[in-house]
Amino acid sequence: MSSRFTGSPFPPSPSPSTAAPSAAPHPARRRALTAALVSALLLGSLSACGTPADASDGKTVTVTVGYQSKTINTVTAGTLLRALGSFERALRAQGKRDGKVYKVRWQDYATGAPITAQMVAGKVDIGSMGDFPLLINAARGTQLHAPTRLVSVTGYNLRGALNTIVTKPGSTLRSLRDLRGKKVSSSVGSASDGTLVRALQRAGLDPEQDIHKLNQQPAVGASALQSGSADALSQFVAWPGLLAFQGKARALYDGGALGLPTFHGVTVRDAFATRRPAVVRAFLTAQRDATRYLQSHPVDAAQRVAEATGLPPEVVYLYNGAGGIATFDPTLKPQLIDALKKDVPVLRAAKLTEPVDVDSFVNDRFVKQSYGKDYPRAVRTTAHPSPDEVWLRGADPTRSFAGPQALLRFVAGHRGRVRAAYVADTTTGSRWFADKSVWVRDGARLLPFATRATADAWTRQHRSARTLSYAAALEQAR
Repeated sequence: MSSRFTGSPFPPSPSPSTAAPSAAPHPARRRALTAALVSALLLGSLSACGTPADASDGKTVTVTVGYQSKTINTVTAGTLLRALGSFERALRAQGKRDGKVYKVRWQDYATGAPITAQMVAGKVDIGSMGDFPLLINAARGTQLHAPTRLVSVTGYNLRGALNTIVTKPGSTLRSLRDLRGKKVSSSVGSASDGTLVRALQRAGLDPEQDIHKLNQQPAVGASALQSGSADALSQFVAWPGLLAFQGKARALYDGGALGLPTFHGVTVRDAFATRRPAVVRAFLTAQRDATRYLQSHPVDAAQRVAEATGLPPEVVYLYNGAGGIATFDPTLKPQLIDALKKDVPVLRAAKLTEPVDVDSFVNDRFVKQSYGKDYPRAVRTTAHPSPDEVWLRGADPTRSFAGPQALLRFVAGHRGRVRAAYVADTTTGSRWFADKSVWVRDGARLLPFATRATADAWTRQHRSARTLSYAAALEQAR
């Protein structure tokens, strides 16, 4: 079930029998069809993949982990964890204590929905997914009498910057209001779709009536954007950064403008956790090890993830680097749990889930055991700087700068040697590629913005401010 970003990330154009329609059906009918599709996917997958998870012959125990290699905000519970072998080492240590032999079966999925399907069928023990899919995971587990529990977080962004809406580079769209009557690709039920819905509402648009939403998987949506069958694409990490890096998209809306936390987390079958608590503790111990490795070796971690997924290392580092968009921390912070509760009405309005008891879904017992007395301090820690940073070709250590102007001067003096340069949006703090950002000169300052909309908002409020090209910004920074 594994795949890689080899060559172009876009699949061939769908055949007529599978191509998405140019416009979605009537909103009420679309909601019904979407709910039916989600239920069919979950219930129809119950017999897939054959053998049950947690297979045991009394002495040998096989643990099945469902992860999303390309959703790189989950790497500490998936791609990086697997590459480092941390979970296997933790289980070997556990085996020495209890006399069992543990084996890990890794299953790679494109989204969280099939992981949930396999979990409620008892065929995946531990899974990682985004906040909206986590709620569907909780609801389906309750509905099918196979409850699951959220036991840790992988990566988060307190402002919501892990989700971005993009358009083609030459698009005339400048703000969300320009999406009225346009075709927007999104994965219904995903965190990025939640961002789209909330952002449109804030912009005064009805997400059901004012746009034509195409419910598509990320790769299909990316292809639709390129072909022109979609005017915009709302997706989660790492698709927006990948498309921007390849010059195939530009950011229209930065999820960080919402100011609402978004995150990915680890969910465990409740029956498995009850039967194998030592395995859950071993997983969280391994996840903490992977988190520490990512934090202390960010460039190497990005390169390992890039090798495993086929993603460009520069894109992985945009999100997972030392000052990346994602903060990696396993603790279940109150801000994230509160955000999860606020997500429930959005999913219910889309008729994608029944009520969810978030407090019952969250189980912090195992992560607290992992941290011990350090947990209260760790759960309060949220500081995560987003330094302006340059990655030179042939150099593993990156260079950090006190501000965008210093970064520009350095880049201007190292033309041809810059692998990637990252800057933080002046208003939202969201990290983006320096050469893909919108630049504004305001007096003596050169300021970066991830989107045209945030740049326009700044120039409207500052009479002397003017936009300029990246090349001009480099020249003026000398």
